[in-house]
Amino acid sequence: MDAYADHEAKCAKLVAEFAVARSRGASIGLRKSTSNLFRSRDQRSKSKLQVRQFNRVLHIDRERMIADVEGMSTYETLVDETLKHGLLPAVVPQLKTITVGGAVSGIGIESSSFRFGLVHETVDEMEILLADGRIVVCSSSSNQDLFFGFPNSYGTLGYVLRLKIRLIPAKRNVRLTHTRFSTPEKFFASIAEICASNVVGYLDGTIFSRNEMYITQGDFTDHAPYVSDYTYMAIYYKSIQRKTDDWLTSKAYIWRWDTDWFWCSKHFGVHLPAIRFLAKPALNSSTYQRLMRLSQKLLPTSKAEESVIQDVDIPIENAVEFFEFLLAEIGITPVWICPFMNFERSYDLYALDSNKLYINFGFWDTIPSAYGEGHFNKKIESRLPGLNGKKALYSTAYYNEETFWEIFNRTRYQELKKKYDPDRILQDLYAKCVRRK
Repeated sequence: MDAYADHEAKCAKLVAEFAVARSRGASIGLRKSTSNLFRSRDQRSKSKLQVRQFNRVLHIDRERMIADVEGMSTYETLVDETLKHGLLPAVVPQLKTITVGGAVSGIGIESSSFRFGLVHETVDEMEILLADGRIVVCSSSSNQDLFFGFPNSYGTLGYVLRLKIRLIPAKRNVRLTHTRFSTPEKFFASIAEICASNVVGYLDGTIFSRNEMYITQGDFTDHAPYVSDYTYMAIYYKSIQRKTDDWLTSKAYIWRWDTDWFWCSKHFGVHLPAIRFLAKPALNSSTYQRLMRLSQKLLPTSKAEESVIQDVDIPIENAVEFFEFLLAEIGITPVWICPFMNFERSYDLYALDSNKLYINFGFWDTIPSAYGEGHFNKKIESRLPGLNGKKALYSTAYYNEETFWEIFNRTRYQELKKKYDPDRILQDLYAKCVRRK
């Protein structure tokens, strides 16, 4: 069967399943193969729709540099297909298991975001299953309110079944340059200068301590004196401190963080050479994701420690202040740094200042705590408004309802909900992301 005919057949079947689920009156969720949410969820009483089959790349348009792809396709699948044509998605989130639809209904970012913005800013069109069972197509010129309201809605306005996303030309390899800094002021000033010059293809950074941080610049090249391999015994993030220059294949660059889940693989012991030697097939985000979910189910949470898994976005002018707060009050290192531009388009549920450079701070660890539940996470949430910052909702949130909606645009969300889910078939955003329903 032709890819598009197959897609239409799957859509028809899903609409029928959706109608049955609605008739039962239970809340509706998705049955899928992968999830990169880090907040626990109560999934009782949900009718689960089978969407795993929406996992194909339908077409690569080489002339227009557009990928037509189903929403449950992972970025691993999409990258494999686009590289056959000498292309890559404009922004590829860091982990192979992230789905294209998930990166848009949530918030996706990577080291090309200072050029292209967040993942949803690289999307031209979406096909969305609504709560009434209809499938609609939206873009910047059709069903605009849904198109600009969908990012950060986390499946509470509908489910994305197909997307058209922009691609960029790729070469065989990426050359990396790691530059060390000893003060946050110079570190963030240099990031701003590089972003303004727009002379590199990729840009991110890593903070190892108060006086050791690195900017990593990446550029495509067809030639390399060697290419490094960080899929087995060598660990990518440790190479940043040891090498000034490095070369990776383009595919290896895109997945440089996946082998060790950035540096979170240490929680499973695979940073140790003896264990790592035996664990080669399991060195990937898919394995760590499954282990994490299993531990959440089987292991009790210690009251002497707190899981802090957060990505926060801070305007460049406030980056040094957040850096000082993070290292002094939270104390997690390493920290991933990813600059991104927010362009003129307004996305209602994750609104940022137009044409402004932001810094994403990604920090993920378990830290000792003698305080009540969520103490450090709440401290982070309390600090963000004074810095005009926002946090991603893939992880645990503790906001009260009033504060949450001040940040995430209650008025616009209610307008969208009234239009596209008037019967409240799908979850409410606060209930899903904070109450974890």
